[in-house]
Amino acid sequence: MIRQFMGVGSLVLVALCVTINARAESSITPSQAIEKAAAVAPQGITGTFDVVVRATGDQGGDVFLNSQNDYRDPRNVSVVISPFVGAALMKRFGQSPQSYFVGKHILVTGEAKRVTIWFYSNGVRTNKYYYQTHIILADAGQLQIVQ
Repeated sequence: MIRQFMGVGSLVLVALCVTINARAESSITPSQAIEKAAAVAPQGITGTFDVVVRATGDQGGDVFLNSQNDYRDPRNVSVVISPFVGAALMKRFGQSPQSYFVGKHILVTGEAKRVTIWFYSNGVRTNKYYYQTHIILADAGQLQIVQ
């Protein structure tokens, strides 16, 4: 009886590991997204991206879901949400994306692309810049919560 129970438990454990590994293998981590997007820049890479939202921000009406606490961190990937998509997400989840997604584990389907962020001094663009990796949402359906 004990041997049979252990066998079932082992099968459940194996099934759970296979499910987790299948999701991990089929999705792209932020570090993989940054590396792959840089390799094909200025083009992007398409896929499903596995992100834990650590911080949010907004600029010009867009909301940014960041994989790092500091959006300037070279390891950061930002999911960019337009006001239109943000309104759809607010309707779907009942809260603004800025507050709802902090701490959430999400899967995002789309294109990760390296973008140039220029530094400005007194309103004038300098010759200094750095890169960020963005995934721009065209539709609220591109984003799923991992339970």
